[in-house]
Amino acid sequence: MENQTSDLADNAQSLVAATADATEQKVIEARNRLSAAIDGAKETCDRLQQKAVEGAKATDKLIRDKPYQAIGLAFAVGALVGLLLSRRSRA
Repeated sequence: MENQTSDLADNAQSLVAATADATEQKVIEARNRLSAAIDGAKETCDRLQQKAVEGAKATDKLIRDKPYQAIGLAFAVGALVGLLLSRRSRA
């Protein structure tokens, strides 16, 4: 997904660069909005990536601190999902 987002941003930046010589007011306004949207999307992507890394680190620490509780929780969640899926297939 990161590659697709990067490709989209690159294509949008290429479009902005290709229309750099355009002088029509509507094109200039569209380029400005597109540039702002690209910058916003990059910032959002960076924040999401940072939060994902922080979440993974916190999960890793919790699992290392309390391995038996983590195993028990994983077992309980797996059993619940299995129960729900088996009920769904019978209906």
